[in-house]
Amino acid sequence: MNKKLVWGFASTALTVALSMSAALAAVPNSYAPVDERESFDAVKARMEKDKPAIEAKFQKLLKERYDLANRSLPGVTSNGRGKPVQAGVRVKLAPGVSWEQLAGMKPDEIKAKNLWPAGFYPLPHDNQAEGGMLFPQYHIDKIKQQDSRDLARFDLAFGLPDHFLPEYPPAIYLTTRPDLGDVSKGQVVTLANYYELFSGALNPKQLDGLRLLVTPTMQQQFNATADRRTVKPSTGVTCFDCHVNGHTNAATHLVGDIRPQEHRHRIDTPTLRGVNVQRLFGSQRALKTVEDFTEFEQRAAYFDGDPVIATKKGVNILERGSEVHNMAEFEELLDFPPTPKLDLFGKLDPAKASAAELRGQELFFGKGQCAVCHTPPYYTDNLMHNLKVERFFKEKDINGRLASMDGPIKTFPLRGIKDTPPYLHDDRLLTLDDTVEFFNLVLGTQLGDAEKKDLVAFLLAL
Repeated sequence: MNKKLVWGFASTALTVALSMSAALAAVPNSYAPVDERESFDAVKARMEKDKPAIEAKFQKLLKERYDLANRSLPGVTSNGRGKPVQAGVRVKLAPGVSWEQLAGMKPDEIKAKNLWPAGFYPLPHDNQAEGGMLFPQYHIDKIKQQDSRDLARFDLAFGLPDHFLPEYPPAIYLTTRPDLGDVSKGQVVTLANYYELFSGALNPKQLDGLRLLVTPTMQQQFNATADRRTVKPSTGVTCFDCHVNGHTNAATHLVGDIRPQEHRHRIDTPTLRGVNVQRLFGSQRALKTVEDFTEFEQRAAYFDGDPVIATKKGVNILERGSEVHNMAEFEELLDFPPTPKLDLFGKLDPAKASAAELRGQELFFGKGQCAVCHTPPYYTDNLMHNLKVERFFKEKDINGRLASMDGPIKTFPLRGIKDTPPYLHDDRLLTLDDTVEFFNLVLGTQLGDAEKKDLVAFLLAL
């Protein structure tokens, strides 16, 4: 065949292929690429080079939004090991604007004047474009020492300051053995010590469920494939790497059930304390039992909700009748911390509560409208509510996260709330004071400064 003709065919084929490739790239795609298109060494080198700039950009965002000083409430500590609880409103306002002025404006006015506080916008992942599980450094250090697993990512480190995170390690309280108090004995529960700590306090099914909760399994960033985010091939993560001691260490991720990437919400790891009284689970609360959630986490959430990637990286398919059941049975034993000021109905005992706490309780059930969703004794209605916060701002990009509609979010229990900072579903609120200011605007409750302080005092007593 004529060489020019052959070259013409080849050139045409190449042009068509490139055109098809460009067209495909423009089409929305729910799937992540399965094949590695760069060598591991090349990806690692590129991401390590980009890491300082990505982290600096996130820190700049935090400083623009919040007062990050370590400033705690005098005499107020967490329930387990006494970590100081951070005080005050940390969200920054626009120059010349007060909280009182904002509360007097209608949502449309705040939106038109672009006065919605920066810290009340959705908080993006430390690297929204990449996402993935991300652990506080103190947890990385402890697990490396205790379990010889390395949870450090070569591309990114956790950005929120430690003083805004839950106490570590958190205490463990069991509904079946309240007489034991904190059964963790001040330790981080892992595969190395779970049997020693819990044998004799749990039945065989519960003990096996705990074993599975502290056994590493493959995950999107922590696995043995070349597209992992760890220097060495990893044995994976455990349920208790995020829900440490059945509570939380504020490890973050992106929800697996939203696409495209800029719409995916940052996840605040919720505590597992009190899951026995809850009825909605998962980032969109579509799961109706803790068994469903346990199975979903392993099959889908660990892999960004992508079953193709899960198959490639090593999905852990749990057997529903024994493994899932055993894990859920242990999870449902995790109790809220003791609340000596509450009576049998979850209200304050007047003989034990302060005047400020009692005033705060009255506001909670009255003017503040908190109890419309957060009903005692556990302070949840087990429903979802759409706060429609987008009424207050124009859609905008924040470090790759498109700030727009959040949609309905779950009513989380408020029992033990001082132990679970940061707040809201995506960590955007650093303190309880921030949370009260947020809802004062969203609900239009017109609370005064003294009333806000009283309401925080009540929340600290739950």
